[in-house]
Amino acid sequence: MRIGIPKENLPGERRIAAVPETVGKIVKGGMQVVVETGAGKGAFIEDKEFEAAGATIAPSAQIFSQSDILLKVNRPTLEEAGQIKEGILLISFLQPLGHPELVKRLAERRVTALAMEMVPRITRAQRMDALSTMSTVAGYKAVLVAANASGRFLPMLSTAAGTIPPAKVIVIGAGVAGLQAIATAKRLGGVVTAFDTRPAVGEQVKSLGGEFVSLDVPHDQAEDTGGYAKELPPEFYKKEQELIRKYSKEADFIITTALIPGKRAPVLITEEMLREMKPGSVVVDLAVEQGGNCPLSEPGKEIVKHGVILIGLLNIPATLPIHASQLYARNILAFLNLIVPDGKTLKLDTQDEIIKGSMVTANGEVVHPAVISALKKGAPS
Repeated sequence: MRIGIPKENLPGERRIAAVPETVGKIVKGGMQVVVETGAGKGAFIEDKEFEAAGATIAPSAQIFSQSDILLKVNRPTLEEAGQIKEGILLISFLQPLGHPELVKRLAERRVTALAMEMVPRITRAQRMDALSTMSTVAGYKAVLVAANASGRFLPMLSTAAGTIPPAKVIVIGAGVAGLQAIATAKRLGGVVTAFDTRPAVGEQVKSLGGEFVSLDVPHDQAEDTGGYAKELPPEFYKKEQELIRKYSKEADFIITTALIPGKRAPVLITEEMLREMKPGSVVVDLAVEQGGNCPLSEPGKEIVKHGVILIGLLNIPATLPIHASQLYARNILAFLNLIVPDGKTLKLDTQDEIIKGSMVTANGEVVHPAVISALKKGAPS
């Protein structure tokens, strides 16, 4: 069994799908590993480190044309998909709902594609949950980005010139990214208030030292069976905006992480709310790739609106490539151990909840129900 690790070509991407630690374990498990020349450079991993772990270094063409299993961070480009050997197994983040042409190309190439972001959030799959892993990275870095952009201290400081009070931090959405943002802001000395539609996360927020503001939504309306927030009626979001508005006027930092799977991110920070915020306050919108929790956020940019610094960074995990690669590589290794348990034979049990939930294409067809439905309706770009 030959495992290929190509270099990531998405602009700004510095992560890699395997690190020497996981390569060594894959090789010991009985598989061959081939890494593209210079693939680890963005994460500060030299080719010789992969070779010391047992991998072979090869050019790009060889990785795509001779591998049995291809491990990536990001979805392949259409050009890369055309170079992939027919019948190969691909494991990566795919975002299939937003890239229908790629999905069709992979099906045409008879690629069996497993999407890491579609791994179900069940206990047995926790070690493979790359979406949660990368959300942890994003939540941590979001607070550092906000602090760096701000003209204020985060912690309380007592000096001979007087005392500076601690920054007031609001975190909207207490999922994985939000909880990590809360923990990071508290460690840096901020006073944190968190909002979420799911009552169940209140105890988690409090355990991290944050104040939890309940939005009084019944559990069955607030989250689905996978623990994700559910879409709610427009009048509810209006009510939520008004509640957040009471706190946002005095906030120094706001980190927004509220997402609805497969939907546009709910608008929770309006332009009117920005007008009322203190000059020099910072909003980091982690939902910007899905439209943003603030409609004025711009993907990939730091801008100033009404005296408030709006930051809409894309692909935040790539800015912490060393540990983001290490954690993602471990997620990938756990998935690999599931489908190649003996290091020799590929076992894709389509009745297995993890495999079934993450499989997008197989045997020349699109097989994931949600992707099939999106293709029929005409998925957005």
